[in-house]
Amino acid sequence: MTKKDIVRVVSEELGLTQQQTKDVVQRTFDSIIETLVREGRIELRNFGVFEVKSRAARKARNPKTGQQVDVPQKSVVTFKPGKIMEQRVREFTGEVTDDWSAGPHQDQSSSATLKNDEAVSLSPSGRWDTTT
Repeated sequence: MTKKDIVRVVSEELGLTQQQTKDVVQRTFDSIIETLVREGRIELRNFGVFEVKSRAARKARNPKTGQQVDVPQKSVVTFKPGKIMEQRVREFTGEVTDDWSAGPHQDQSSSATLKNDEAVSLSPSGRWDTTT
């Protein structure tokens, strides 16, 4: 889904023009960015928390040449989903639907429980890896 899709769906639901809705959506995104730059954290209840964290400088390896390279310290934005989002995503079966009002599907066979500070990534081998 893109920002344009969000604008279309919200404008249809609220009966606003797409231009009005686009302005509101863009101002919301701009406000989130400005708050992160100014305060380093924004908490959206029942959605999640965006936070700016610092990643330490490190040594890495160029996968093509094998040569070691220095990666400088940098700031990154992290996101921790709220309980409602986490529950809905955990219950998601992978079936894509255009209907936002459709409830979550109840297939628990492919769900995984993560600890608070655990991140998930897809490894090059195609397996899900967790890191803390």
